[in-house]
Amino acid sequence: MSNDWIALTGLFALFALMLLRVPVGMAMGLVGVTGYGFIVGPGPALKLVGTTSLRTVTDYTFGVIPMFMLMGAFVSLSGLSKELFRAADGVLGHLRGGLGVATVVACGGFAAICGSSVATAATFASVAYPEMRRFGYPQSFSTGVIAAGGTLGAMLPPSTVLAVYAILTQQDIGKLFMAGVLPGLLAMAMYVATIALIVRIRPGLLPAGARRPVRERLQALGQVWAPLVLFVFVIGGLYGGFFTPTEAGGVGAFGAFLLGVLRGKLDLASTREALLQATRTSAAVFTVLIGALLFGYFLTITESPQKLTGFLTGLGIGRYGVLLLIMLMYLVLGCLMDAMAMIILTVPIIFPVIVALGFDPIWFGVIIVMTVELGLIHPPVGMNVFVIKSVVKEVSFSTIFKGVLPFVATDMVRLAILILFPALALWLPGRMT
Repeated sequence: MSNDWIALTGLFALFALMLLRVPVGMAMGLVGVTGYGFIVGPGPALKLVGTTSLRTVTDYTFGVIPMFMLMGAFVSLSGLSKELFRAADGVLGHLRGGLGVATVVACGGFAAICGSSVATAATFASVAYPEMRRFGYPQSFSTGVIAAGGTLGAMLPPSTVLAVYAILTQQDIGKLFMAGVLPGLLAMAMYVATIALIVRIRPGLLPAGARRPVRERLQALGQVWAPLVLFVFVIGGLYGGFFTPTEAGGVGAFGAFLLGVLRGKLDLASTREALLQATRTSAAVFTVLIGALLFGYFLTITESPQKLTGFLTGLGIGRYGVLLLIMLMYLVLGCLMDAMAMIILTVPIIFPVIVALGFDPIWFGVIIVMTVELGLIHPPVGMNVFVIKSVVKEVSFSTIFKGVLPFVATDMVRLAILILFPALALWLPGRMT
């Protein structure tokens, strides 16, 4: 059997295992080791399992993942999401559609120190949804804006998805984090503009909230100093070259813990829960990473990435035509798996194509993460939609998708803007010391 047929059989087996609900990391590892062993022998394949696993969990660079996971866990269990929403609500909630804008702003603030889209969506489904419904916001809009706001978690630093992309492609994690800042802020601004457009087209759809006293608003704003200080310290240290990404993760985790304790938000039980939560999540990510690396060795020995590069570049549709095909593939995969699995499974195959076409790897990281995040909310399946449905059980899937469609259209426009103006993603990384 030729290597081409072995590679195709491996890919078919991988998708078959995933359809059978085998965890993605386990499926990639199993197919990778089996395929590698079929070509070079079982001895080298089994040795590869041990060396790859040990090297991955002991690599200093990979330490950025558990550190930022721990930082996000401390922040989440400190009740920071409620404080962020309360502050944004105090400033914007009295406007028509203001609670939706407050949700987007609070999601962006929480995402900037959490780094997880799913965690952001799940948190604000329990924090913001009841408040919007209390003031008469439609179910569709309330859930749609939370689903869209949750996607900010993968773009604004520290983003776990961007960190994994950097590790897989051997790019600078700090530069990728910086590359996500302006596109993330653009996403927030465009979501706010979308809400303003909805208010203009259908003035009676979104009511205004209650106007809070000035003293209460100032008090709510005063509570957000902690996440602001933490974000500026961690990201400023990265941008200024004072920290490596792994050191920034450690500093951020310790800072989040210290702020939680000093403000009386973290006790022994919640600290233990944060440690367990970060450990579980990191173990899951490392399992997928190890599986992806094993699967990558299998693909490399079959020369599949090189052959795919030759095929796509020989189609005669131009490099932007190939980019469009890749983005369409990610939108389809968004119906089948979560963002992390998509990145880990496909980047080792797609990245050589991008390099051969002359695209900037940092810019492509931002584009592909944006496309993957769009897959989390677009019909017929979106991971963030399922997360919100699990929290807000009385709302149907069709209702959530109805509310999220305007934001899907906004994301399409944003992708076009980032493709037309790469400097939006590359300006900050280019100024790093």
